Amino acid sequence: MHKPRTFLDKLFLIIKGLGMGAANKVPGVSGGIVAFVAGFYEEFIYSLRKINLKAFKLLFNGRFKSFYRYVNGQFLSLLIFGMLVSYFSVSKILDYFLERQELLVWATFFGMIIGSIYFIANDFKHWNKGTITAGLLGFTVGISISFLSPAKENDNLLFIFLCGIISVSGMTLPGLSGSFILILLGNYVLLLVDSVNSLYDTMAEMIKGDFSFIENQARLRTLKILAFFTMGSATGLVTLSHLLGYVLKHYKHITSAVIIGFITGSLGVVWPWKNAVYVRNEAGKITIDSNGDKVIMNYERYIPDFNNSETWWAIMFVILGIGLLIGLERYGKNRTGNS
Repeated sequence: MHKPRTFLDKLFLIIKGLGMGAANKVPGVSGGIVAFVAGFYEEFIYSLRKINLKAFKLLFNGRFKSFYRYVNGQFLSLLIFGMLVSYFSVSKILDYFLERQELLVWATFFGMIIGSIYFIANDFKHWNKGTITAGLLGFTVGISISFLSPAKENDNLLFIFLCGIISVSGMTLPGLSGSFILILLGNYVLLLVDSVNSLYDTMAEMIKGDFSFIENQARLRTLKILAFFTMGSATGLVTLSHLLGYVLKHYKHITSAVIIGFITGSLGVVWPWKNAVYVRNEAGKITIDSNGDKVIMNYERYIPDFNNSETWWAIMFVILGIGLLIGLERYGKNRTGNS
């Protein structure tokens, strides 16, 4: 039974959802990191685990209040509300600054992740031969992913379903960016640009009473791809949460060590000093998504020039990111101690 939440608890939960939504928006940043650092990762995973056969039985039998309580509905609904608000507000602001001050935004993220690693590792008191090995394994996998080259696009429906499962990994696995993984799998444009654009165009036509898309085989194929991707995402969210819930219960210290290592390895993805490599069409032009943004394929990283004033500004923002994390962490601990 979950204890009643105060108004401030609810407000902070929405803010945490805003943070997860903004983090999921950026290729290379994981919403799961926000959950892990903010201290609600385990509740998030265990709440998702409650979406099971018993939950569906309660729902189909019309026992909506019992269903809501069983799945920790207040927690999930406030968190999801924050994510949705983030998509139309915080993430748009983030897009604005990424467009104009990309280096400083990445530097801030880099600093915040360094701060989060320090606090997570500092609070973890179970280092031994097994957990150190697990941490090193997580670090190796995390840093290896950041330097992989993207694959070619693949529209096989079974592979699309698998992409859906993997795409939600950023919400459940701290340090693993779902959008970045889709870039590596070669299907970022197909699934998050072309398919979404097709759905938008189809809905716009249906509102106007135009159903000609039924005769458009290419459009129907793209919509089918989106449907398989959505089913895969839903499947992944539930199955991954059950798997993670199991390992957290039976191998908590090992799992935590792997996550700490993985987050540390993911610093390679958010390294501030890098140039974007954009997806280009057959004519050589940069691909643009439905929001008018250039579609990134990968990044070319470089060592900063310390004779450049911009480098020192970026370093200041790395320190700012660390400071923000320290402030949030201390505030959270003081609040917990006073409650």
